[in-house]
Amino acid sequence: MSTETIEFQAEARQLLRLMIHSIYSNKDVFLRELISNASDALDKLRLAAYQDKDLGADTGDLHVELVADAGARTLTVRDNGIGMTRDEVVDLIGTIARSGTAELLTRLREAGDSEHAQELIGQFGVGFYSSFMVADRVELVTRRAGTTEGVHWSSDGEGSYTIEPAADAPQGTSVTLHLKASDAEDQMHDYADPGVLRRIVKTYSDFITWPVRLAGGEGDPETLNSMKALWARPQKDVSDEEYAEFYRHVAHDWQEPLETIRLAAEGTFEYQALLFLPKVAPMDLHMRDARRGVQLYVRRVFIMDDCEALVPEYLRFVKGVVDAADLSLNVSREILQQDRQISAIRRRLVRKVLSVVGGLRENEPEKYATFWEQCGRALKEGLLSDPDNRETILGVASFATTHGDEPTGLADYVARMPEGQDAVYYMTGDSRSAVESSPHMEAFRAKGYEVLVLTDPVDEVWVDAVEGFEGTPLRSIAKGQVDLQSDEEKEQAAARQEEFAELCTWMAEVLTEDVKEVRLSSRLTTSPAVLVGDEHDMTPTLEKMYRAMGQEPPKVKRILELNPSHPLVAGLRDARAAGRDESGTVELLHGMALLAEGGELTDPSRFVGLLASRLERAL
Repeated sequence: MSTETIEFQAEARQLLRLMIHSIYSNKDVFLRELISNASDALDKLRLAAYQDKDLGADTGDLHVELVADAGARTLTVRDNGIGMTRDEVVDLIGTIARSGTAELLTRLREAGDSEHAQELIGQFGVGFYSSFMVADRVELVTRRAGTTEGVHWSSDGEGSYTIEPAADAPQGTSVTLHLKASDAEDQMHDYADPGVLRRIVKTYSDFITWPVRLAGGEGDPETLNSMKALWARPQKDVSDEEYAEFYRHVAHDWQEPLETIRLAAEGTFEYQALLFLPKVAPMDLHMRDARRGVQLYVRRVFIMDDCEALVPEYLRFVKGVVDAADLSLNVSREILQQDRQISAIRRRLVRKVLSVVGGLRENEPEKYATFWEQCGRALKEGLLSDPDNRETILGVASFATTHGDEPTGLADYVARMPEGQDAVYYMTGDSRSAVESSPHMEAFRAKGYEVLVLTDPVDEVWVDAVEGFEGTPLRSIAKGQVDLQSDEEKEQAAARQEEFAELCTWMAEVLTEDVKEVRLSSRLTTSPAVLVGDEHDMTPTLEKMYRAMGQEPPKVKRILELNPSHPLVAGLRDARAAGRDESGTVELLHGMALLAEGGELTDPSRFVGLLASRLERAL
């Protein structure tokens, strides 16, 4: 096969242009990314050799090697790991096959030359592209273990790359960077200088479990890293900086972690875990194909990158490593889902993470506020999917409230409940302003009762699955009957029921296609009417969500409640008693109640026509 010239995928070309022509505050990280890629390749080769005894790969001395040539101004990062085929090179390096690439590029442009740009690059796992921050041209030679033909890839990062066969390529991958001349003038960033390479490896890659060797000079190659797994070292012997660098390695994040979690178990199931909570949520946290899970090792042997069986989906922001002692090295994702040990480890990890979040809430409110702002929406998904830990999740969760601008915990809400209040009240909606301006809030505001303001999409679903918190029921202010009246008010309401009974019956007949019942309300103080649902009815916001997903929900007739103290309702009663037909006003009243809760009119033109005629008559 002859040499081919191939255009980069459009998004890859834009990303390369941004990286090449921008100035980053710390270009050293390119070496960390290349060493991290090499380490992953070595992990994958060792696992492949365990699984396929006939692979024919050399696993005798797995390592990463750095070769610097000051005269030629080149730096080569070489590994003897799994390697790549031609198709894999095109797929992995010629394209960025990750959802959200357009969003990444937009944010990179907005970030400009700030440190935030590096964080974004790291989150998308495109570390290989960082080579072009320091190189005018990059060459890659690779051969996949167990195959005979290698591949040579080369590019200046401007718009295309060349690819051709490499007959004598050794097993693994070699990346050669033709370094920019400008960096030679900066002693701290001369990447052909062995001293600079030693400093970078010690700073960023000391924890890599494979030897990182510096070739050249006299004698044998020099090993630059300690190769000690952080999770296996005593906690007192690991610095915060080492934890931070390890987190960046496993999470593809360029920030420090918000919190570090260590866990070890002995006895029936022996394992060690090193987990992290992020300071900033991963960009793909709420994408359908988001990466989740932690790295799984068995007796220090890498098994898989994103072990979903160890972390439930609602904790997908947790990154780190679990090293188990007794699992088979040939374990697959399918087997893991059924493995009793994995299930036990998963339960303990979940309890530990929730415990740490609870500890942040109690002792480090600023950290907790950061965590909840970034990851709280995902954590609340556990209220649906993890009934065993539902009460714990409720205990560590925070919710917006009418009590103030800051989110509140349910325990604090219950502690503030006045005498006579017997439930935690909430309302779901599209936004805080929509909820707070809703007619449903009127009586609760008048009574001074606090209401949780739930506006995340997941809130629409979990509230139906959760009955209460520590014995106190959760109750929607927009569903069912609301009993906020004193005994005296109830007596007055009973008298009015008879007074307005005929009006309610007639209005229900007029609106028979839209409502199941018309009744007097105890939740209104200023609005004339409000629409409410039965206890288990779908909310209007949830109906909108279904429609947005292309699903038409079944039509739900709701209940129209009237405020007997409002002049409009009293006027309708008198008009009915006088024999006047005010069915058009009844339709307007229903439409007003629908609009007040953010609903959509079934026939807007009819509503506008009725409104215009009533306004004309009033004038």
